[in-house]
Amino acid sequence: MTLTELTSSFTLTGVPRDVVTTAAPVTMRVTTNNFAGYTVTVQPTTPNLLPSIAGSTDVIPASLLEVSGPAQVGTFTPLNPGTPVVVDTKPSASASTGDVIANNYRITIPFVRPDIYRGTLNYIATTL
Repeated sequence: MTLTELTSSFTLTGVPRDVVTTAAPVTMRVTTNNFAGYTVTVQPTTPNLLPSIAGSTDVIPASLLEVSGPAQVGTFTPLNPGTPVVVDTKPSASASTGDVIANNYRITIPFVRPDIYRGTLNYIATTL
């Protein structure tokens, strides 16, 4: 099983209280010959998106970041560092060239100091 071609990064930009969504989906390709299928999950590595400005104590809770994908049927689900969110599942092997999966993200910008806040998301593909 392989998970390849994962979008390396994305940016959400706005002012406090704006609800912003990714301009282009985060995509990846899952390839497996497991006839039972696969599941793909995502979760943040830390509880907060951290500021870039040295000394800033503002953070953005990772749970404010929401993901939508085929497994959510058009709804957005908050991320949680303790619980992976299923973003796709398939009860059969992928196509021989792999299956392309796409996720959108959104966030309601909180009232924090203007900055670039960063976090890391882990995508994990497992066979069923």
